[in-house]
Parts: sequence; structure tokens; C-alpha cells
Amino acid sequence: MTATIEPEIGRARVRKEDARLITGRTRWTDNLTLPGLLHLATVRSPIAHAEITSIDTEAARAMPGVIAVLTGADLDDEQGSLPCAMPVNAEAAPPRHPPLAVDKVRFAGDIVAIVVARNAAAAHDAAEAVDVDYNELPVALDMEAALAEGAPLVHPEHGSNKWTHFVFDSAEVGTGSSADDAIRAAESDADSVVVRRRLRQQRLIPAFMEPRSVMADPTGDQLTVWSATQVPHILKTMAALTLGLPEHKIRVIAPDVGGGFGGKLQVTREEMLVIMAARRLNRPVKWTEARSESLVAAHHGRDQIQDMTIAAKKDGTLTALKVELTADMGAYFGLFTPAVPTFGAFMFNAIYKIPAYRFTLTEVFTNKTFTDAYRGAGRPEATFAIERMMDELAAELGIEPLELRRRNWIKHEEFPYTTVAGLTYDSGNYEAATEKALELFDYAGLRREQQERRDRNDPVQLGIGISTFTEMCGLAPSRVLGQLGAGAGGWEAASIRMLPTGKVEVVTGSSPHGQGHETAWSQIVADQLGVPFEDVEVLHGDTQISPRGLDTYGSRSLAVGGIAVVKAAEKVVSKARRVAAHLLEAGEDDLEFSGGRFGVKGTDQGVTIQEVALATFTAHNFPEGMEPSIDADATFDPENFSFPHGTHLCATEVDTETGRVRIRKYVSVDDIGAVINPLLAEGQVHGGLTQGIAQALFEEAVYDDNGTLTTGTLADYLLPSAADLPSYTTDRTETRATSNPLGVKGVGEAGTIASTPAVVNSVVDAVRHLGVEDIEMPCSPMRVWSAIHRGRTAAGGLGSEAGGGLGSIDSSGGAQ
Repeated sequence: MTATIEPEIGRARVRKEDARLITGRTRWTDNLTLPGLLHLATVRSPIAHAEITSIDTEAARAMPGVIAVLTGADLDDEQGSLPCAMPVNAEAAPPRHPPLAVDKVRFAGDIVAIVVARNAAAAHDAAEAVDVDYNELPVALDMEAALAEGAPLVHPEHGSNKWTHFVFDSAEVGTGSSADDAIRAAESDADSVVVRRRLRQQRLIPAFMEPRSVMADPTGDQLTVWSATQVPHILKTMAALTLGLPEHKIRVIAPDVGGGFGGKLQVTREEMLVIMAARRLNRPVKWTEARSESLVAAHHGRDQIQDMTIAAKKDGTLTALKVELTADMGAYFGLFTPAVPTFGAFMFNAIYKIPAYRFTLTEVFTNKTFTDAYRGAGRPEATFAIERMMDELAAELGIEPLELRRRNWIKHEEFPYTTVAGLTYDSGNYEAATEKALELFDYAGLRREQQERRDRNDPVQLGIGISTFTEMCGLAPSRVLGQLGAGAGGWEAASIRMLPTGKVEVVTGSSPHGQGHETAWSQIVADQLGVPFEDVEVLHGDTQISPRGLDTYGSRSLAVGGIAVVKAAEKVVSKARRVAAHLLEAGEDDLEFSGGRFGVKGTDQGVTIQEVALATFTAHNFPEGMEPSIDADATFDPENFSFPHGTHLCATEVDTETGRVRIRKYVSVDDIGAVINPLLAEGQVHGGLTQGIAQALFEEAVYDDNGTLTTGTLADYLLPSAADLPSYTTDRTETRATSNPLGVKGVGEAGTIASTPAVVNSVVDAVRHLGVEDIEMPCSPMRVWSAIHRGRTAAGGLGSEAGGGLGSIDSSGGAQ
């Protein structure tokens, strides 16, 4: 008999990974070295749009330590075009995206030459000696101006700066009625209202903790590439396709990655250039970016104009939602650039029952760094827009904002619920999450304080912001991705190997960059197999060790990759059962498996799964006709997305004399389904909240009129520190997902998705009585002060005597 093992799932385990990370025993790519290693530096264009008239490399070639200087003309026959996995527009081929610019540069940061030298310092010195002449061209920077006739064309061969016009109309696909008809009807109905707003999603920079780094070694039988990437499996396949290399001769390793947030979900030009340089010189080559390179040339996120129209009855019942989205693609496409805005297309309706919905998307090329996935990828943009519109509608109707949401959200007894966007939400309980958040927040008490401050015309006003959200994550059913034009599916793979000594190796196709997979996967396997947590080793991030996988992004690791681990464990138990039955001379149906032990029902006879592993290794007494292995592989393709949800509440104090915003209290209650490790979940929420709040109050990538990034250093691009942020109050409710056996939903993006509208709603709420309807993000002191000044001027000095249109509230936040 074995001792009872405490269940691991739900246990707050400290991360296995942290021991090496906090003691400096890390495996960052830039720490790695090889015999004969060379170093690569880039020469980047300081000009956003220009013809390359000449490149003089002679001085650079003559400098000490320089091995090679290569230009686009040198590499153009082999460099191919960087891939776009979801181009969205099936009627046109994506514009060529060469790793090294050949005739023209299209954004400030485009690479025009590379230098390879014996050490990094020599390479960077020589890169500064490369002399490039440019014939500067007019730039397209503003999205709407770029669409106008006569605008400078980023890709003249395409004939326009517009890439695609994507439409989802509930009337056309049969998921609802016509939004245009419903809006027209509301405009002529005295018992209805229509609210229109233009909202802005500023451009953001992922600003991952460790910059990108790539090293390639062509000297063995295989080309081995080490890269700080979220997607080693995708990189391997796409490198083969881009450079025309045999895929089985490529090995990609993602060591410790140091954060990604979508910013390393890419097949980068630098990866391709390092590989090409290494193969050309037959020497290992490494490139590690400077932070300034990262800010200007690693992909950016967001950057949308959201023209929103919402219609409702005067009792608050929603009747229509119309979204007209314009999205800045930048100068090129990355792996998912055109697809990111479409991910939000199915989430603008959020948790609400809306009978009519129309979404249109216009994607635009500009002479800026290309955009792609940033934490949440389309879902934060959609949540921000609908939650801001719900507050605007509440103000228009004079209904308390939380009560308006209550009147329209899907009730818990209505799940599963198919939305107007065509998705089926399998489970949820918005009421429970909201009630717990209200209790933790003291919503009614803060509303009373808000009114008191207004009554006494306090220079520091109090605002309360609400964000009730859901998201689709666990990307994704392969068939759905196929319908959206994706180049691959959404499955994930895992393997479990039972070693002779009873230890366990888990091989996962997901590739973490800070999420804690080694810990969580060990907990899952420990419970599934009944072995000690410490006896499980998780292997990942190496395409030779883990040959199959689709990597980590879109909150898919646990809801897809973790379930593949469960499926592999189930196969291991099934195989081990047959061996155990043979050893115990019993029928398989007579065995029960619990706590890692196969026991004969009604007796004390039994054998542990670890004993079965040893017996399998020796194979001295083994079932006839069975291979001597209980190892197993599994691939899991989800039948549906998963749908985490939650309620976030934010109280901010806004100084009306200076525009300064201070978050006084922040409460989030998330429903992420079953929780494997509360510490990991809490860490994901805290990190997500920080990034969402940063968008609301601090971060913005800004270009000048020439297309130069003026926020190209961390002195200019404002990232908040711990001193700039509040202590968070977080909690959870739980409705289990029905689409996977663990009931998990995903947590990586929830905080980022929900927090931005909660904060902005609170800032606007603080000064709405002063005539303010919107403040463009980030809500910096200058923007807040200017909005207050404009509001007061427009209202002729309107002050605190103007009501907020909130009505009175009971202790739970309901309108009376």
C-alpha cells in the first residue's frame, strides 16, 4: 500500500522554474556561446520612406574584426519573404516582406545592411560606418489620410494603402437582425436612443523584459537555431518555407525567453538574417538586440480607430451595436497582423444579449513599424469599446452603469448561449463574479463619497469604473481557424515517458515564456498518474525533444496544451492497467486505479504505476503481444474556445486642477474555470492588470510628422513602476468549462483585457459632471486637464451642480 498523496491540482505550489531564474542559472540566448561564434549587428534606416540610392560598405569592411558586410542586393536571391499566417484578404497576396530591404525602406527601423564581426562591439562599430544614401519619399502616417486619394503608397504594387474590408453582419449570417435597420428605427423612435462615439486605441510596444536574441549554428548535420521566441515550432516550419531549407534539417530551441506578451509571437527578420549569415559563412552567428532596436523595430500592438454606434430602448434594453474599425497595419505584415483585429470582431458584443450586430474592418498600410499580437490580441480592443459604450449609454439614459449592465447581460441559467456574433459561450455566471466584486470594493460606499465630493466641489474628484468582460481564448478549434484563413490548426501535442526508476518525463508542445508550465504540468501529471510532484520533469521549447506543437499564445497553453498532457496521461494509465492486470493475475475490469496504485477490487493486492514502469522496462513478465512500453503521445484539438469572464472595479481620484490620476482601489474577480495553481493564476492576473492599466494611463508609441518614433527609448516610452500602481484586490469565482476534462478556461490575458476600460471609465466618471465624455488614452495629466478645461468651456463653466445621471443605489449597486 502507498501513502495517500495530497491532490496537486488547486495547490499553491511555488514555481519550479524560479530556483534557476532568481539565482542567475538562466539559459537566456545571449548567455550562450559556441566555438568560433561571430556577432551580427544591423544597419537600420532612420528614414520612414525612401528609395535606397546607394550603400557604401567599404569603410565597414576594412574595420578590425569584421568578417562580412551584407546588403539586400547580396541576399535577395535567398531571403524570401517573411510569412503571414492569416492574411484575411483572400483576393490579394500579402506584400513582400523581405528581411533585408533591397530597393526601398518603408519604416524607420527597416534593416538595410548587416555586419558580422568577431565580437559584438566590432560589429556595432562597423555598422555605424556603413554609409547609406536615401532619396526620401512622402510618408503615409495617419490611417484615414492614408486611405485618401493621392496619398503616398506604402506598397505601390498593391495600388492602395487599404488592405482589406472585412465585414461581419448578423443579418447576413443569420445570427441576428440588421443593425443598420435597428439603428434607423431607434433614431425615429421616441422611446429609444442612439449613442455614437469615436474611440482611439493608441499604439503600444510590448516591451518584454528580456530583449530578443538569436543564435544559429550551421556546422553540424542540422542547422540549430536558438531564439528568444514564443513559437519554436512555428519558427522551424516557417524558416524552412521562407528560406527554402529542408525542415528536417532544422532544429529550433527556445531557452529561457524572458517574457513575450505576443511581442515574440513572430518569425522575425533578424532570425532569418542570422540564419542566412551563419550558412553563408559556415560559422555560428549571434544577434542580440538593444532596447532601442526593440522599441523601434520589434512589432507594435493595438493602433485602431473605433467608430461605435449603440442603440437601446429608454429602459436600457440594447437593440443594436455597430462597429466601424480602422486598423493600422504598419508597413508590413507579421505572422498574424491582418488577423488580430478580426479576433475582436466576435467579442464586441461581450457578455450582452444584443439582437443586431454589424462589424466592419478597414486595414491600412502606413510607414510605421508593423503591428501584430499584443497581450489579448483584438479582445482588449473590443472589450474597451463595448465597456466604454455601456458607460456612455448609461449616462445618456440616466441609468446607473452597473444596473444597465445587469439588464442586458446573459443570465447564468441561460448558458450555453449562442451570441449575435455566432460564438457559443458554454458556461459562466456574471452575477456571482459581480456580487463578489461589489462586496470587496464597497461600491455603494464609494458612490456616496463620490457624490459628497461633487456636492462640496472638491478639487479632487472620485470616479468609479466598471468592466464586465468575457474573452474567447484557448485558441482554437482547428476547423474554425481554417474558416478564418489560418495557415495552421489549433491543436496541441504532449508525450509522457515513464522511466524505469518511476520518474516521469513530460514533453509538451506548448512553449512557455514565464507562465509556469513546468510547475502546472507537473501538478497535472502528479494527480493523473499518482506520482510525487517532484518526480515529474517537464521538457519543452526544443523541436528535437518536442517535435510537434503549436506553441504558446492566446491563453491556449492550459486549455489546449494542458489537456493534451491529460490525454497522454490517460493513455499511460490505460497501458499500465493492462500490465498491472497481468502482474496481479487479474482482469483489467477488476482493477481500480487511485493515488498511483492499481488495486484488485475487494482485496489488498496491488501494484503502483511506478512498479509497473520498472516491470515494463525489464519485460521479464509482460503481457503477450504488448510492446514493452507504457509511454504515450496525445494531440488535443478543442471543440470550442474557452470563455473566461469577470468583473473589474476601479476607483480613481482625479485632481481637476492638475489632471493627475491616482488609482485608489482596484478589485478584480475573475472566473477562469478550474484553477491548477492559485499562485500562478494570481501572478498572471497581476501582470495582466499592470499591462492594461499601463495602456489606460501611461503607454503610447508616438511618431513625428516624418515617421520617426519619438518614444524610442524607455526614457520616452513610459512604463509604470510598482510605485505608480496600486495594490490589487483579487478573487475568483468558478464555473467550469465544459469543453475540456479539467474544466479550465485560461487566465493569461484576462487582466489586460478587463483593466483598461475599468480605469478609463473611472477617470471619465470622475469628471463627467464637468462636461467630459471621453479622454483619449493614455489618460495623462495633460489630457485629463485639457478634457476638463474643454468640458467646462463648452458648458459655460458647468460645475459640480450638474448631476451625474446616476440615480441612487442600494448596497449591492442596484438602481433604486
